[in-house]
Amino acid sequence: MDPGIDFVDEYLKLGLRFDRIEEGYVDAFTGDPALRAAVAAEPPPEPADLARQARRLAAELPARLDDDRAAFVGAHLRALECAGRKFAGEQVGFVDEVQDYFDVQIGKGDPDRYREAHAKLDDAIGGAGPLDERVQAYRASEEIPPARLEEAIHAFSSALRDRVRATFPLPAGETITYEVVTDKPWSGFNYYLGDYRSTVAVNADLKQQMSNLPRLVAHESYPGHHTEHCRKEFGLVAGRNQAEQTIFLVNTPQCLMAEGLADLALYAAVGPGWGPWAADIYADLGLRFDGERAELVSEATAALAEVRQDAALMLHDEHRDVDDVVAFLRRWLLVNDERARQMLRFLSSPLWRAYTSTYVEGYRLLRAWLDARPAGVTLTERFGRLLDEPLIPSSLRAA
Repeated sequence: MDPGIDFVDEYLKLGLRFDRIEEGYVDAFTGDPALRAAVAAEPPPEPADLARQARRLAAELPARLDDDRAAFVGAHLRALECAGRKFAGEQVGFVDEVQDYFDVQIGKGDPDRYREAHAKLDDAIGGAGPLDERVQAYRASEEIPPARLEEAIHAFSSALRDRVRATFPLPAGETITYEVVTDKPWSGFNYYLGDYRSTVAVNADLKQQMSNLPRLVAHESYPGHHTEHCRKEFGLVAGRNQAEQTIFLVNTPQCLMAEGLADLALYAAVGPGWGPWAADIYADLGLRFDGERAELVSEATAALAEVRQDAALMLHDEHRDVDDVVAFLRRWLLVNDERARQMLRFLSSPLWRAYTSTYVEGYRLLRAWLDARPAGVTLTERFGRLLDEPLIPSSLRAA
């Protein structure tokens, strides 16, 4: 018998207890239902006690799991210990919170880089008048008619699935069900159900844009979250009995790795030229899309990703007025007041406030690691490691 089984069961039960404090903390659990039932039958947990449990399990790690598994579980226990302290009412600075949750250090972005991105956007969009008005007009021109959204989602899902299955084989019977939803703080969400099944929800409130939809479907589905869940369930859980991979916890290094991977999914599946590729798919739907222009706009916009993290730092560490933060988002992201306040809803959520760093730092770290691959190693091979191995930010930095 694997000597780590009892230990991993304790780790899983600890993670499940956090869902009793904050529903949604467990993003997915595909493990033994008896563990969930046992936790549900316990008295309501005390956050400070959960922090103590995390510290105790961390102290036992070296003797209970091999090095790679111990590194993975240890990083997640540090995140849970921090979450327990925060739920118990302890004040934790935003930078320290992000470091404990996601195994990365953050700082403010460079406004000169944002100005350079604005100059590139100016060139890509063209025309005359204030840049924010032209950008917003461009985005409005790209809005997918609500009645066509679900059809477009399925078209990109099918096209990406065909490409992905050829390079990253998926288990037989894997399926995704798509839902169009409203009144959510995010644009899309993957609910992994286990047994190689996902439900992907797309938020219609955000007026999905043609240039963003291919990235969104790749992010949530192929070769993003759904693909990663399927391959890890097949290879690590069923193949190697690593039951710690049956739980997916919000605000842990696992999330930073997953969001960075998913934000790079279109890059890995299609790469440069994704604009014309998407234009062909839209043309089959009778929709016109300037793919080459969209690529230029997207490349410039990518340099503004840190603005959201800056806004979170302003809100939580600098304690700036909400209207100041909204004005900052409007200035650099070139969005209107409604969109800026929608972003602020995400940044203000007690559960999700630190989560924006998973996208900013996840993309930065994983893109650098992919691009620094050794000679002779293809992008497909390198990306496949992200899909298949229980990597954490520290392991990528060490490499």
